[in-house]
Amino acid sequence: MPLTGKQRRLLRGMGHHLEPVVIVGQAGVTEGVIAAVEQALHDHELIKVKINEGPETRQEAAQRLAEGTGAELAQLLGRTALLFKKRQDEDSEFPDF
Repeated sequence: MPLTGKQRRLLRGMGHHLEPVVIVGQAGVTEGVIAAVEQALHDHELIKVKINEGPETRQEAAQRLAEGTGAELAQLLGRTALLFKKRQDEDSEFPDF
């Protein structure tokens, strides 16, 4: 289910202080990058990804990451994407989503 405006605003506020945990290199979005993002989302639910110059635009790369991991793109600001994927267990930090 897509995020509402209020949910996106809340996630942007929570993600403001985060540092990127995955960096997309010049090879673009590869299976290895998608796997790393998926693991980071499983561990943290809300992550930042730095998208460097590559074969695709930053919008295309962010969309591919979101689709490849089943996550929601909460924000794309410059070359930094904020991705969110709620855990399906009780350990989730986001019970209201």
